[in-house]
Amino acid sequence: MRISLLLIALLGSAGLRAQSADPPLSISLDSAHIAEFVREAERQTGVFFYYDARQFDSLRISVAVRSQPLSQVLRSIFTGTDYYYYMAGDKKVFLTRGSPLQAGLPAGYFDPPGNRPANQSNPLPDYKGVATVKNDPGIEQRTFEIGARTSVISHAPASIAGYVRNGKTGEPIGGAYLNIEGTNIGINTDQYGYYSFTVPRGSHILQIQGIGMADTRRKIIVYADGKFNIDLTERVTSLKEVIVSAAKVANVRRVAMGVDKINIQAIKKMPSAFGEADILRAVITLPGVKTVGEASTGFNVRGGSADQNLILFNDATIFNPSHFFGFFSAFNPDVVKDVELYKSSIPAEYGGRLSSVLNITSREGNKKTITGSAGVGPVTARANVELPVIKDKMSVIAGGRATYANWLLNLLPDQYSNSKANFYDGNLLLHYQPNNKDNVHITGYLSEDKFKLNNDTSYGYNNRNVSAKWKHNFSNKLIGELTTGYDSYAYRTASEQQEANDYSLRFAIAQFNAKTDFTWFVHPKHTLDMGVSFIRYHLEPGTFEPEGKNSLVIADKVPAEQAREMAAYISDRWNISTNLSVQAGLRYSYYNYLGPATVNEYAPGQPKTTDSQTGTTDYAKGKTAASYGGPEIRLSARYSITGDLSVKAGYNSQRQYIHMLSNTTAISPTDIWKLSDPNIKPQFGEQVSLGLYKNFHNNSIETSVEVYYKKIRNYLDYRSGASLVMNHHIETDVMGTQGKAYGVELMIKKQAGKLNGWLGYTWSRILLQQTDPNAGEIINGGNFYPANYDKPHDVTAVGNYKFSHRFSVSMNATYSTGRPITLPIGRFYYAGGQRALFGDRNAHRIPDYFRMDVSLNIDGNHKVDQTFHNSWTIGLYNLTGRHNAYSVYYVTEGNVISGYKLSIFGSIIPFINYNIRF
Repeated sequence: MRISLLLIALLGSAGLRAQSADPPLSISLDSAHIAEFVREAERQTGVFFYYDARQFDSLRISVAVRSQPLSQVLRSIFTGTDYYYYMAGDKKVFLTRGSPLQAGLPAGYFDPPGNRPANQSNPLPDYKGVATVKNDPGIEQRTFEIGARTSVISHAPASIAGYVRNGKTGEPIGGAYLNIEGTNIGINTDQYGYYSFTVPRGSHILQIQGIGMADTRRKIIVYADGKFNIDLTERVTSLKEVIVSAAKVANVRRVAMGVDKINIQAIKKMPSAFGEADILRAVITLPGVKTVGEASTGFNVRGGSADQNLILFNDATIFNPSHFFGFFSAFNPDVVKDVELYKSSIPAEYGGRLSSVLNITSREGNKKTITGSAGVGPVTARANVELPVIKDKMSVIAGGRATYANWLLNLLPDQYSNSKANFYDGNLLLHYQPNNKDNVHITGYLSEDKFKLNNDTSYGYNNRNVSAKWKHNFSNKLIGELTTGYDSYAYRTASEQQEANDYSLRFAIAQFNAKTDFTWFVHPKHTLDMGVSFIRYHLEPGTFEPEGKNSLVIADKVPAEQAREMAAYISDRWNISTNLSVQAGLRYSYYNYLGPATVNEYAPGQPKTTDSQTGTTDYAKGKTAASYGGPEIRLSARYSITGDLSVKAGYNSQRQYIHMLSNTTAISPTDIWKLSDPNIKPQFGEQVSLGLYKNFHNNSIETSVEVYYKKIRNYLDYRSGASLVMNHHIETDVMGTQGKAYGVELMIKKQAGKLNGWLGYTWSRILLQQTDPNAGEIINGGNFYPANYDKPHDVTAVGNYKFSHRFSVSMNATYSTGRPITLPIGRFYYAGGQRALFGDRNAHRIPDYFRMDVSLNIDGNHKVDQTFHNSWTIGLYNLTGRHNAYSVYYVTEGNVISGYKLSIFGSIIPFINYNIRF
């Protein structure tokens, strides 16, 4: 167990004085570790030992005694060393190294301030208002008062709240765990580092633990409600340490299941194509998350399609999260703080997608000093700077990335000589905290891609996002947030092959959104979340225009679409008992498809085709053409069998009013988004899941197994020969299907020590069925058939081994079943040539996929006072040089059918990246 300087306030200066409880001990050890001695001493005496295992790592104990007092045994072991002990009267023994522990109050403590020595500060400062407690040396031996001091402490509970921040940069520490020692009272900070919980009044020891931060404690006396801010210091990790902390049992204790959080430092260690840290590549290593191929940042979660994932960056919706043919994700890793994926217990505040929510949160920036970082790799460069505009109150992060990949394309064969590719993205992030009740966050993001490959058609697409959030603490128990933003995605393709046929094609989608969210800490056992949201959609489905004055192309435009989506939710986190907790939520969403719009009408009881169209209906601006809505239920429960073993169950239902139409299995620049309208119904999904979670080896190894079953309605599949681009009656080329997805996910994760990483295995299926005769086409005779992203088996291993503080090796290995394809089963002659006769849809598969990557990570020296710190990442992507098939296709060439297998990477790709920060 970790011991902190707080204990200095409990121990005497000599540290070698026994107290009233001094039980006898018989023990015989030869060069034993401290853990072996403590285990046997605790068994015989009933005394509990508290110490930092890292400080005792080099100590070896040789002792042989019979029925000797415990204090005498400890004295004989530690005499002549720099180790000390203190025995408290309540059967506790505290062990330290380097200095004894102090048990008495400081001299002059009871003297009036005027009589106190000039160099003696008040050891018990009054924190009736807002206190910020630095994690400076000796802080743990002090006692802090919360609330106005009274002569008699009431029995009624009191609430304490505040922020946990990085003492060096001022950034909030989300996910930090605070608990009252010896009780089950605990809470995690939110993404802004804020916490609030109710505790009994009186004296307590408050434990604070944050990822990447040194564990610490605070002695507090709670008189009444009050604020208590805490600054933590970064932890310098010992290679041999195994961190035992309450934060490590979050996977066992939290109610939500199907939630994965990846540390950004772990992401930066993972090998990836061209060597740059890639957030989405890290996400697809998690159980239950798959991708259809190499050059794809789209991902599939528990049988969901790529468009069924809500991807948020500081509450801004990212419609296309990829760069450079899908080789890079759209997120600059240097500005990202947290990456959290919800694939089962999706909080009630989120809606609009069936499968998952990927919530990416940026850092707030350094509020104390100017810092920055930069990196350069084979095809990209990036840089960002952090400025404390107003020290301790306002910070700005400005960052950007750009590519210089054309040199790489010039190495391709001559037939690719006309290829070009470039992209850039930029982030501007502002955080302002004018006082202890208000926080303002402003996020600006833009990205741009332009490329053409082996033809005369050029592609360009961009994301534009801006969001603003105001967070206000009404009291310790009530927090409110107001968020508003504008998100857009647009692409353009253009052909310059022949002047007479030159054209440009444009598509755009934009949304304005606003929402309010409240968290009310009603009671130690009840926390309510509630809020409302609004989204206004505007789509430009297609604009086809001549390119150049000599083009003979006839202009065409698919009419714009508008809609609004509204929702309200409420959720309660209820701690029924120490072992049983429940989280229940209800979200009600309502959707309107709005005019101006012209809606096609079809003969009832007939397939929707151009032949069955009977006319159109016009709707004026703002008039409702179609409405959909209904409740969405979120329910999860956790039962703790033991402290490191729990079982969880959950149920979720979701509604999705927007669809992505694509002629590929992954997100591509030419995908078309479509709003639900009178002819296309919204998607609906519901999922039940069950999980078992167990930790081993002092919570340093996490294991879990989850099973799930999901039903999907109105998922859009395509009729044979469907045309998606510039289609004025898209409902005639798509059809609603029903689906079912089920599977099992296993995970083993080790987050500490020299060797760390995770191993995940997923077995899953996603099957679709179309039996409606009015759809115009029965797929595979009405039987269930695999979706084109169905991959039953998936195994992924991610590991990092630290040789020293400066050198480590990282490895990824992944295997998965090949995705389904439709193959020709025969041939026939038509118009003087061979033609393919295709069999059942998705009845065959491409070859299985396997890839292994490795990298060497080299850090510069770790001098604290050094201005610049650098690191190198050197590695190999696709270590085995395997030709993994992305697709198999057949074409008619010279009146003969030819088949081809397409591989994105068919060889080993070496990479090297240089990074610097200051």
